[in-house]
Amino acid sequence: MFTSRRPGPDEAWEGVVLDKSRGMTDGSNLYRYLTVQLDTGETKKVRVDRGLWNSVAEGDGLVKRAGADPVKKQLSS
Repeated sequence: MFTSRRPGPDEAWEGVVLDKSRGMTDGSNLYRYLTVQLDTGETKKVRVDRGLWNSVAEGDGLVKRAGADPVKKQLSS
């Protein structure tokens, strides 16, 4: 059995990136993961696409809305 790290479509959360990692967990595909500390204090490891993984750094904010993929939190001006 395995645990899917892909965020569910109905999930909604906000948090801060603590760590970036990647690995070939199935032996043939490279998966990218972000460890995120949610606003609730919980820590969660989520699988993300290459574009998001390349665009964030430790300390950046992430937002996951229901029905959408996680995105980098934009600074409000």
